[in-house]
Amino acid sequence: MSAPLDLQRALAELLGDAQLVACPLPETDLKLWLIDGDNMDRAFSPEETRRILHEPPYWSFCWASGLAVARYLAANPHWVEGKRVLDFGAGSGVAGIAAMKAGALEVVACDLDPLAIAACRANAELNDAQLNYSTDFFAEADRFDLILVADVLYDRANLPLLDQFLSRGREALVADSRVRDFRHPLYQRIEMLEAMTLPDLAEPHEFRHVSLYHAQRG
Repeated sequence: MSAPLDLQRALAELLGDAQLVACPLPETDLKLWLIDGDNMDRAFSPEETRRILHEPPYWSFCWASGLAVARYLAANPHWVEGKRVLDFGAGSGVAGIAAMKAGALEVVACDLDPLAIAACRANAELNDAQLNYSTDFFAEADRFDLILVADVLYDRANLPLLDQFLSRGREALVADSRVRDFRHPLYQRIEMLEAMTLPDLAEPHEFRHVSLYHAQRG
């Protein structure tokens, strides 16, 4: 199976020898188009490093929190069964695809990055899942039962979004391995999950511990 040409081309512009491969996700029945970690086990040139930092291809990784959410929804489908779900900062689309597979009525994958939306489309097709797509969270109506958020709080500037999630959905599930106990009055930590980023970035072991928070509109 050949990687989607638009995504492969975009990745090659950042890293000339980078390849996308269809990778099974451990302890799930899902696959994603991800960067081939074995092929990237080398030193990056200064120019490659500059390009990666300027325009990181988040969509070509399955981050630990996204993988944790996918496993969690498969084991706890009641969170999404028959519900309208928005996957915020969708990246590869792993959380939204998992929600659809677990019985969601509708899933909107939402991401500012057009390449992330393209990755969500390609990954949805790879998993025989039907998603809808959005590049503007605030243009969406307040019609969702659940907002899914995985690996968005790595930038603390995103913390004010915690209030905004409940402006578009009745409930929110937020998974993050970088920020713990953010002490928002509406959010309660309900689980500690274990997962890792794929391909393996040799991140500190603490980033394999994923906190899952729940909030509900009053």
